[in-house]
Amino acid sequence: MDMEVGKDLFFDRVTLLITHYNRPHSLLRLLQQFDALQMSFAEIIIADDGSKPENLHMIDLLCDNKKVRILTTTHNKGLGHNINKGQDAVRTPYTLYVQEDFLPTPLFRKEFAVAISLLEQDHSIDIARFFAYFKYPCLTPYKADFQLMLFKPYSFLSSYRKFYAYSDHPHLRRKDFFSRFGRYVEGERGDKTEYKMMMSFLKNKGKGIAYVDHQALFEQCNTEEEPSTMKRSGLRNSPNLFIACIRHIYRHIKFNLDYFF
Repeated sequence: MDMEVGKDLFFDRVTLLITHYNRPHSLLRLLQQFDALQMSFAEIIIADDGSKPENLHMIDLLCDNKKVRILTTTHNKGLGHNINKGQDAVRTPYTLYVQEDFLPTPLFRKEFAVAISLLEQDHSIDIARFFAYFKYPCLTPYKADFQLMLFKPYSFLSSYRKFYAYSDHPHLRRKDFFSRFGRYVEGERGDKTEYKMMMSFLKNKGKGIAYVDHQALFEQCNTEEEPSTMKRSGLRNSPNLFIACIRHIYRHIKFNLDYFF
């Protein structure tokens, strides 16, 4: 693939799947960023989770001149349903999954082409991850600037963060993702949906690679006008040292119990 700056990169085997809910300006910013990076895909699918009519109308206007398929629903049915309906509509061998509040950096243009090449070469790799809040704790060199994520289930003294081999942050996956790991659980909060897919990925021996710098390829951009729609309790993110210790112990026990039993 020609990587010369100024050349359009057309990924004809990839569908860009974007999940969206009531943040049309964030969605527009994301689409404009891909245009600025001169990256295009076989298709762009926007899975909308019951946004307000005025926001849906804005999306229709924004996407009028783009090769975009918009999937709607009558009301908010949750993250699991939204990703499921979006992935069901994908017709290409690969899916680039991005939530609407992320932006690819200029470096992503080159490294995404590398990730595609790596998955084409090694069919044992299920996903390539492009963003994380923290560096995955169990990594080993793989190829180029990607590292292989190693899950060591019987290392009980290691951090519970070893379980986060899968997340809903931007990643590349194969079309057979559902047949390998099942569908996303519907009718649950978004964080529980993500957690259950994470456990399914691990129990079904999912194999993934991650970019060496976990925040170099994407940035998360929530604004006051369009803040995050994911609601979490204060205890989940409290900086209080005592609460943080209790949270760490709880997660360590819960994650291991859920994985083994």
